[in-house]
Amino acid sequence: MTGTGDRGASPEAYDATPYLPSRGGLPAHRRAAAECRGCPLHRDATGTVFGRGDPDARLMLVGEQPGDQEDREGVPFVGPAGRLLHRALAEAGIDEKDLYVTNAVKHFKFTREETRGRRIHKTPTLRETRACRPWLMAELHLVSPELIVALGATAGRALLGPDFRVGTDRGVPRPLPGAGDGTRVLATVHPSAVLRAPDRQEMYAGLVADLRTAADAL
Repeated sequence: MTGTGDRGASPEAYDATPYLPSRGGLPAHRRAAAECRGCPLHRDATGTVFGRGDPDARLMLVGEQPGDQEDREGVPFVGPAGRLLHRALAEAGIDEKDLYVTNAVKHFKFTREETRGRRIHKTPTLRETRACRPWLMAELHLVSPELIVALGATAGRALLGPDFRVGTDRGVPRPLPGAGDGTRVLATVHPSAVLRAPDRQEMYAGLVADLRTAADAL
């Protein structure tokens, strides 16, 4: 690993690149990511939450960032949104043991509730997402999936660019920009958005339908 200390954590240098290992597979990258100081989010988070799953997966899921429970356990998608995602994957006929699951941002960004001190999710900025993108690109390179499901706006923008919009760009596989190997991206809503939605059942059905489209595209 080439990075040391808090290099990259200043406002002038939001960039995880110095912390990526020069060689090695997913285990080496997971160890290196635990020491990442590429943006200020590491200061308050419990730790880095790296991806998990099949290193040869044909299908990769990319979410926004770890939540409170994920931050505490160090594993992606184990909180309420994760439980909803597990149910949706099962309904879509996707076997989770064949997946690789990660997030666009590897540290939990939050604010504290004044009364009870609860940690409340806060959306990462574009700058923070870009800083963490080298980790995501490394995972894509090492896993080399055929199809990526982008869960929500942050993941969609990390993969497809800043003009991405969930409402207009979801549900259709499209080429991953800059990829020369035919990798495609299919965007859908984030499970946490389903949990917050007033029309939860309709939105959940849309998530399942998009996941079925992903399964059929492989």
